[in-house]
Amino acid sequence: MITRRQSLALVGGGLLAAGLPRAALAAVETDRRLVVVLLRGAMDGLSAAPAYGDPDYERARNGLAIASPDERGGALKLDAMFALHPNLPGMKALYDSGELILVHAAATPYRDRSHFDGQNLLENGAERPYGLDTGWLNRALSQMPGTGKPLGVALNSHMPLMMRGPAAMTSWAPSLMAQPDGDTIQRLAALYGETDPLLAKNFANARSANGVAMGEGAGGGYQAFVGLMTAAAKFLSASDGERIAMVEIGGWDSHVNQDGAFSPLSTNLLTLDRGLAALKTGLGPAWKQTAVVIVSEFGRTVAMNGTQGTDHGTAGAVFVAGGAVKGGRVLADWPGLKAGALYQDRDLKPTTDFRGIATGVLRDHMGLSGAQLAAVFPSAMPIKPQDGLIRA
Repeated sequence: MITRRQSLALVGGGLLAAGLPRAALAAVETDRRLVVVLLRGAMDGLSAAPAYGDPDYERARNGLAIASPDERGGALKLDAMFALHPNLPGMKALYDSGELILVHAAATPYRDRSHFDGQNLLENGAERPYGLDTGWLNRALSQMPGTGKPLGVALNSHMPLMMRGPAAMTSWAPSLMAQPDGDTIQRLAALYGETDPLLAKNFANARSANGVAMGEGAGGGYQAFVGLMTAAAKFLSASDGERIAMVEIGGWDSHVNQDGAFSPLSTNLLTLDRGLAALKTGLGPAWKQTAVVIVSEFGRTVAMNGTQGTDHGTAGAVFVAGGAVKGGRVLADWPGLKAGALYQDRDLKPTTDFRGIATGVLRDHMGLSGAQLAAVFPSAMPIKPQDGLIRA
């Protein structure tokens, strides 16, 4: 027996959590697109973006140092100090073409070491975990002009905190259930149309969202994240589609065996690289109007632990990519890796507040005013938006 809830999940192999009928939508009031990619589990920023030019880098990394750019299979050089992990060739190409910024030694205000609390603060945009029960990206959307349709979409089976709040949102994720045939879908649509108008409306919404997302490549392949990025591109590239998307990829917690070509960290970096490439390809001309912010809840310890991994740290790396980004640059008030320069004698010291990056993008890319930014990040501390992230 198929329940009503199951029948919605079956439609086209995807799941729609909220939304309005796409056929009734008018054009939205901005051509700008914003994608936030959340790397859950705390990415090691010193592996993703090694500071190979720091004289203390190899010693401090204690066996986890990425080979320098002048070595075979080494890191991909950005400048005299920083490079990218060898598994990020697509992001290196974006950097070379002026479409990627590395912001290093960045962190939220969080200074403890709980994934749950760190992710909660990153998503709520407050000064402390659980300080707000809405997400900063939803609050940003609530400040934007629109026509009443959801401007945001979460590529997820549930609505993440960053996207929860007063603004209407859509969420979509590929279903793991078998695809129903077309006849079954038509029979269900006819049944609900005759017996339950509200359910019929939700059923039509789900079919419409799947029509956007389940094109070639969406939700398929062996890398779910690449499929989600492809689906995000389909939502955002539509002329009347959403303008902000959130996508996430888990598995960045690297306490054990972090190094090596086939380690989970190396695989995740390669997946991230391919997912970003899929987003760019899928967006097509809309890529020029797009900014992508890639962030994790915190960084990791500088030195290797006793199981060839790293533990929960503080500052890490944030990437800002896209055709609208004034890239080809590294932004870092670099604190150094000397023992005395580390935070609590173990972590990369934070020198850049992530909220400054987020507000810089929201101001210069999405057009939010100072008063609107204050509503998005209602912090007791003044937050200075990062200048110069977006092309004039």
